[in-house]
Amino acid sequence: MPDDVSPRAATIQVQNLTKVYGYTEALRDVSFDVGKGEVLGFLGPNGAGKTTTMRILTGFMPPSSGTARVAGYDVFYDSIEVRKRIGYLPETVPLYTEMSVWDYLDFAARLRGVAQRDQAIERAMEMTNIGDKADTLIGKLSKGYRQRVGIAQAVVHNPEVLILDEPTIGLDPKQIIEIRNLIKSLAGDHTVILSTHILPEVSQICSRVLIINEGKIVAEDTPARLAARVRGAEHVYLQVAKPAPEIPAEIEKVQGVLGVQAKDAAAGVYEIETTPNTDRRADIAALAVQRGWGLLELRPVSLSLEEVFLKLTTTEEEAA
Repeated sequence: MPDDVSPRAATIQVQNLTKVYGYTEALRDVSFDVGKGEVLGFLGPNGAGKTTTMRILTGFMPPSSGTARVAGYDVFYDSIEVRKRIGYLPETVPLYTEMSVWDYLDFAARLRGVAQRDQAIERAMEMTNIGDKADTLIGKLSKGYRQRVGIAQAVVHNPEVLILDEPTIGLDPKQIIEIRNLIKSLAGDHTVILSTHILPEVSQICSRVLIINEGKIVAEDTPARLAARVRGAEHVYLQVAKPAPEIPAEIEKVQGVLGVQAKDAAAGVYEIETTPNTDRRADIAALAVQRGWGLLELRPVSLSLEEVFLKLTTTEEEAA
């Protein structure tokens, strides 16, 4: 391990990561950092390079070039040290269906070198709410409970870093909320990378989002700032009680207003585009009151994470 790397650094550092399969570049010069205690949403369409990145970070495969460090250790030169400090939930959970939940977690804890296994297993089962299934054979569990067991094996050794690939897949709505709360509770003490196709989940859990497409990072920011960057201008939703044909033209006279679109003229609903990084709602409200339109609602409009994702990962040919 290079001398300038501290083994105490609880972070993920990826620099110029490239992975080539034959003539296919699965990853192209990917670089990003994840700070201690951060929950990073890792998004991308199928085949974008998410799974390849996670497999490299967890030591399942080497990169073709570039470097990756987990908790200060190089994933290639210090693979064993990385595995001690990482908890990994793959999309397909590796479970032994003929084992009981307790026996499987005990097996996972022994593989991880956990000293006080009973306490560690009880803590992991409590975290994932599977304590009443300790003696049940995994093969007799529902898909949702199997997913919980998979998460329990990922946290049984209390790792510094967690990499979770679709952690709520197969869960019912109540279980999804419980797992989301679990992931939130891990923030601060653990560094988490969360890969999921449930985009609202990212908005609720993650402090930052990284979007990968065709092996390259195409965006990296908070969900709110990503939406603002993609849209380019500010948008405002306006609803008035007394719609009139002249309203759009009147609003367009307000300084900073770029355009007005009648979304539902009969209901008095308009979407107003204004210059970036400006808030014109006070001026628009004053105009509505002055003209006696009967202001009912005035609020900013932001792109959903789904819309941001589609704009950043859809090619012009696909859109056409």
